[in-house]
Amino acid sequence: MGVPLVAALASCGSDGPSTTPGSTGGGAGAGGGSGASYWSLTGQPGQGIRQATVDRFNKANPSTPIKLTLFQNDAYKTKIKTAIGAGQSPTIIWGWGGGTLRTYAEANQVEDLTSWFAENPKVKDRLFPSSFGAGTVDKKIYAMPCETVQPIVLFYNKKVLDKVGVAPPTSWSDIMAMVPKINAAGVAPFSLGGQSRWTNMMWLEFLFDRTGGPGVFQAVFDGQKDAWSNPDAIAALTKVQDLVKANGFIKGFSSITADSNADQALLYTGKAAMMLHGSWTYGSMSADGGDFVSSGSLGYMNFPPVEGGKGDPSDTVGNPGQYLSISSKASDAEKETAKKFFATAVLDDAEVKSWIDTGSIPIVNGSDAKIAGSKDAEWLKFLYGVASGAKVFAQSWDQALSPSAAETLLDNIAKLFQLSVTPQQFADNLNAVIGK
Repeated sequence: MGVPLVAALASCGSDGPSTTPGSTGGGAGAGGGSGASYWSLTGQPGQGIRQATVDRFNKANPSTPIKLTLFQNDAYKTKIKTAIGAGQSPTIIWGWGGGTLRTYAEANQVEDLTSWFAENPKVKDRLFPSSFGAGTVDKKIYAMPCETVQPIVLFYNKKVLDKVGVAPPTSWSDIMAMVPKINAAGVAPFSLGGQSRWTNMMWLEFLFDRTGGPGVFQAVFDGQKDAWSNPDAIAALTKVQDLVKANGFIKGFSSITADSNADQALLYTGKAAMMLHGSWTYGSMSADGGDFVSSGSLGYMNFPPVEGGKGDPSDTVGNPGQYLSISSKASDAEKETAKKFFATAVLDDAEVKSWIDTGSIPIVNGSDAKIAGSKDAEWLKFLYGVASGAKVFAQSWDQALSPSAAETLLDNIAKLFQLSVTPQQFADNLNAVIGK
C-alpha cells in the first residue's frame, strides 16, 4: 500500500463554513480559457491564506486565472470523491495524500508529477523531505506538498485546571485520575466534536502508538491478517472505552461537529478542560477565542505515555503537509496553469509569512528561522520541536487506508465511542476489511 507510515501522515482536518462567494466549481475545465479550477477547504485561517495565494497568482497571471471553490471539511471529502469518479474533477485537487491518493493514482485520475519535480529541483528542494511521503505512491510523486506541518496536540485550559487543582497529565493514569475531579467541578474533562468521527480517531491513533508502538497500526497498513486483534490494539480500544464510561468527554459529544468549531469553543469558554485536536486549531482559537490565546490561558503538550506501553512518547500523528494534485482529465493548458501555480505561488514568501503569523509552521526548509519575531514564537517552537523531534510521524488512519476501508473504520470508531460495539467486535469488523 503506498508509503511507510513513518514517512507519512495526513490528518483529517481543519476547517469550517461553506463556499466562497463568487467562486466557481465545475469540472476539470472550470476556470475558462487556459485557467484552472481549484477545490479546497473553508475555515480560517486556512481559507483566507489559500484565497490570498490564488489572488496573487491571478494578479500576476490575468490571462490564466485560477478559480477557487471552498467546502466544509466533511462535505468536501464526499464531494471530491464523487466529482473525480464522475470525471468532473477540478483541475487542482486539495487533499491529505495517503490511501485516497493511491486510489486516484491507480485509476489514472491524477497526474504523475515525478518528472516535473525532477525538472524543477528548486521546487522540491525547498520543502521538507518528510512531506513527500504521503504524496508518493509506488515511488512516484502524485501530489505537490503544501501548507503546514500539523501534529495532533493535547490542548488544555490553564485556568480551568488551576481552578480544579490538577496539573497537566504526564501519563494515561493521570488522565483517568483527573476525570472525576474535573467532572466534580462542573466542567467536562475533554471537549470532542464526535459527530465528525475523525476527531475520535485521534484518541485511538495515540493510544495505539503509546500502548503498542507504531508497529501495531503498521501491520494493518501492510495488510496483515487479523492485525486489529493484536493484544495491544485491544488494550488501546479498551482504554478509550474506559474514558467514555468515566464521562471523560463532554455530554452529547456525538452530536457536536468539528466543522462548526464548537469543540474549540468549549475549551476556550471554560466548559471543557482539555481537547485533543490538530495544531491548526491554534489559529482559529486565536482568532475566535477572545484573549484566550493571547493571555496565555491556552496550554499544550504532546500526548503523554501509557504506563508499561511500548510506544515512544516523542512520536506523533497529524499532517506532515497537505497535498495538491492535478486532474488527469484537465486540458494541457489547465495542467500548465496548475504547475505554474505550484512553482510560483504555493508557499511563496507571502504565504509562508501568513502561515507563521497565524501560528503554523510551513513545510519550507528554514521556516523555523522566521519564528523569532512572531507573537506566537513559544507555540511555534513547540510545534517545530514536536514535528522535527518525532521518531515516527504517523499518517492519519482514514487517509492511510483505502476510502472503503476508511469508511468502515470511521463508522466503527463512532460505535466504539458510543459503546455500541466492544473492542473485540470493533477488531472483528475491521479485520474483515484489511487490504480492501
